[in-house]
Amino acid sequence: MSDIHTANKALIAPLRAALYDFDEASVRAALEAVIDADAVIHMPYPLGDMVGPGAFYSTCYAPLLAAMPDLERRDWIVMAGPDEHGANWIGCGGHYFGTFVAPWLDIPPGGHLTHMRYHEFFRIEGEKIVEVQALWDIPEVTMQAGAWPMAPSLGLEFCIPGPATLDGIVPGPWDEAKSQASQQHIITMLDHMKKHPSQGGPEVMEMPRFWHDKMNWYGPAGIGTGRGVAGFRNWHQIPFLNGMPDRGQYVDDITYHFFGDGDYAAVTGWPNMIQTVTHDGWMGIAPAGRKITMKSLDFWRLENGKIRENWVLVDILDAYRQLDVDVLGRMREFNKTRVPGSIPFPVGDV
Repeated sequence: MSDIHTANKALIAPLRAALYDFDEASVRAALEAVIDADAVIHMPYPLGDMVGPGAFYSTCYAPLLAAMPDLERRDWIVMAGPDEHGANWIGCGGHYFGTFVAPWLDIPPGGHLTHMRYHEFFRIEGEKIVEVQALWDIPEVTMQAGAWPMAPSLGLEFCIPGPATLDGIVPGPWDEAKSQASQQHIITMLDHMKKHPSQGGPEVMEMPRFWHDKMNWYGPAGIGTGRGVAGFRNWHQIPFLNGMPDRGQYVDDITYHFFGDGDYAAVTGWPNMIQTVTHDGWMGIAPAGRKITMKSLDFWRLENGKIRENWVLVDILDAYRQLDVDVLGRMREFNKTRVPGSIPFPVGDV
């Protein structure tokens, strides 16, 4: 008999298939079949929270499909496991792809293939999804449209790849010992990361103990990707700590959901970070002296006992919102002279 986590992956397989071969009827039916009528759906700003599969489709998928008529969803990570509270989760990471031909969230279309990374986490009870915590990298879409109105990223912006080992769709059976070891490696690593700067310099994090020397840190659009410990520190951690040095001090106010599956580990939380924007500010924003929450939904892949790849999404637009910066409002101001409306689809068809 299959273990619960392998069974849960099979449970969502029809939904994943419907989202790949995207059409309205099939996706609606698949959502209704697997998502509980009272499920709480948490989505990034400005999509917000909603209840049930119908609201999920009408608020999130219907407008995206209107903007990208050939929409498809491609997973490169599907993993599952129990969190430290006993709840069962599935984590999916990948990209939505489609030809961007109509405005979405007022982002002007460019008429070209467009990618949007997602990290989507599903909590399952009684063969139904009862909670979704998901981030879509909306800033990534604005950048491809040439409409990003904020500071440029320090790291590299590109179409983030899936696992180098091509094994992110983790098969069953669930390996309890290996999965828990991967999860614990991440928790111990994060405990060490929090020691800096309050308990000493970068050496107190013991990064070579946890991270492969050829690691890739795939950050969200707006921060970008860094390679190796130096890339991670220069393009993400140093600016982050310079602007929010009190990070990691409010863990009692946060609920994390860590789980592992083989060589993979993941965390979700809504939110799972609290810190104050002070000192040097962050991402080009002047220090506001204001405490903000952040949602960071992460995947890690371990190789020979060390982290080789780390995929990170953060609700960047919500962080700006809490600092009274309306990114999409600024985008609309910057793009007033672009002709509104849709591009004929198929593009260039004769």
